[in-house]
Amino acid sequence: MKVIETNLLDAYIIKCDVYEDSRGSFMESFNLKKFKKEVCSYEDFVQDNHSVSKKGVLRGLHYQVENPQGKLVRCTSGRVLDVLVDLRKSSSTFGQHTTVLLDEKYKQVWVPPGFAHGFYVLSDKADVVYKITDYYYPEHERTLLWNDSQLGIDWKIEKEPIVSEKDKIGKTFDECEKYD
Repeated sequence: MKVIETNLLDAYIIKCDVYEDSRGSFMESFNLKKFKKEVCSYEDFVQDNHSVSKKGVLRGLHYQVENPQGKLVRCTSGRVLDVLVDLRKSSSTFGQHTTVLLDEKYKQVWVPPGFAHGFYVLSDKADVVYKITDYYYPEHERTLLWNDSQLGIDWKIEKEPIVSEKDKIGKTFDECEKYD
């Protein structure tokens, strides 16, 4: 496992070790001992999620104001542009974002608690799986407006994205609730 820093404090790209031979390949997608040693020692995962989306779907930017979730995200088929926004006021990268291209190439991204997260599907279909550090509480879920001009995110969008109703009415960065 190789851990690569992003431009955001505490957010990492994780490249998994892959073993290939004439039969195919093998990858250890998660190892708790290595994760706690090299990425984040204080979080435990409680749930795994799997999202299937078609080309042009944009999901996000989601977060929970209470029970914030850390997410270990990977794309098992297809390609997505994964987006993270730091909403922690105490962070040196508060208000900044990063984008990571996730595909089937054995790469994951660690989204720490206190971040908004979303992705845009670039391929015909994409399967995104992720581990989360806290349960989903709909009453605490918030949406940061994906196309807020203040964020300046380049989503690599070719035509109008397919967005849920709740994502269409997300709050701007100035309006949204943030973490201390």
